[in-house]
Amino acid sequence: MSEFNNIIKESKPTFVDFFATWCGPCKMMHPILEKLKEKMGDSVSILKIDVDRNQELSAQFRVQSVPTLIIFKDGEVKWRAAGVHSAEDLEAKLKEFM
Repeated sequence: MSEFNNIIKESKPTFVDFFATWCGPCKMMHPILEKLKEKMGDSVSILKIDVDRNQELSAQFRVQSVPTLIIFKDGEVKWRAAGVHSAEDLEAKLKEFM
């Protein structure tokens, strides 16, 4: 968890996808995140957190539905949403915090 905290404290945006392996919409996010990483490269960190394996972290950020998407910058939550979003929408949102 300390590694997670170090990553979200970076000055570049960190996009975190809280997901579950049994969640259909979460599976839809995987290719979207691949496309997002391809477009944005190293200008953003992208993390996937399995809520079943990281229950303490999920509770800390009050994740109640999956997928829950959170953008962090400098250790602060800058944006948060649940559900599936397009790569274009996520890219535009991330660029607001660059």
